[in-house]
Amino acid sequence: MLALRTSKITPFRVMQVLKTAAELEAQGHRVVHFEVGEPDFATAEPIVRAGQAALAQGYTKYTEATGIAPLRQAISDHYCELGVEVPIERICVTSGASGGLMLLSALLLDPQDQLLISDPGYPCNEVFARAVGAQPVRVTTTPNNHFQPTWQDLQAAWGPNTKAALLASPANPTGSMLPAAVLQEISAGIQRQGGCLILDEIYQGLVTDAPYTTGLAEVSDVFVLNSFSKFFGMTGWRLGWVVVPEVAVDALTALAQNLFISPSTPAQYAALAAFSADAMAIHRERAQVFRQRQQQLLQGLQALGFRIPVTPDGAFYLYVDISHTGRNSMDFCAWLLNEHHVAVTPGEDFGDHDAQRYVRFAFTTDEASIDLGLRRIARALAG
Repeated sequence: MLALRTSKITPFRVMQVLKTAAELEAQGHRVVHFEVGEPDFATAEPIVRAGQAALAQGYTKYTEATGIAPLRQAISDHYCELGVEVPIERICVTSGASGGLMLLSALLLDPQDQLLISDPGYPCNEVFARAVGAQPVRVTTTPNNHFQPTWQDLQAAWGPNTKAALLASPANPTGSMLPAAVLQEISAGIQRQGGCLILDEIYQGLVTDAPYTTGLAEVSDVFVLNSFSKFFGMTGWRLGWVVVPEVAVDALTALAQNLFISPSTPAQYAALAAFSADAMAIHRERAQVFRQRQQQLLQGLQALGFRIPVTPDGAFYLYVDISHTGRNSMDFCAWLLNEHHVAVTPGEDFGDHDAQRYVRFAFTTDEASIDLGLRRIARALAG
């Protein structure tokens, strides 16, 4: 009765961890949340006020499928501040980054086409490919290359049906970024193959020593995915954007009109305030807090004997080797949550290669909670 593709879609394990954590909290337990990649801060007040004003002024109707012109202009201006000129015609506002990935998958992939994705990588990436009948192909990455593929890795995986590669910089779950020279080499190689490069930049702004501000500063014909969820703290507003080459604008617009009609209107007007000076000051201050939390959690885990093979360049995750505990990833996460009320995400959520030896910690909780979680883990390890 159900479509065949549904049998190939695995559960999003982090959401299952979150569900179990909520059940424990309903029983009165205090759970430390290291599992979900969602900023713990409320949306910045200037954005909230703008959203409230939009509702009060009756901005509740459909908009253009690609988003209101003032918001696309604000995004274009944001790129100008990063040193890149992006005309608003190439910008499409989407219903979250997930909506953007759905549009790009429909835009670029035909049934039986192959999409190269990183292993480890964001678990839902392959689902978008399968939704349009394409086949995801995982490309193994290792700490030797900072958990990012090289062109040689992608070239070895490239086949006659390969159409595109989807990479992330900064990446989930590792927080690593593609070096600028590697990104340029990958883009050139994919162009020679007649394929497309999709670059996920949804953690843009949540970086430490970034090799570049945006991939658009390094390569021209890349398809860029971005979001208002992470740096801008608007997860529940479900708003993102994509940047596409000029040749793809008309087709993308037609897809957006048919698949989504338009992004959320109040969310778009709220997002206009995300680029205001007051809001940007809040975003940057919070980004600094995440960097401080990274050091707190990284040093705390290392002191407990855990190995973090790659120090993140950005995002808010640590990809942690737990092999010294003698437990595999799934068992470790279940044991830590059910017996010690600390929630982390198993490596199996992000791929196949060595997944059983890794878990992901998200430092999206406050410093006191990080300290509590570290103390609980220390007690758990002590037996």
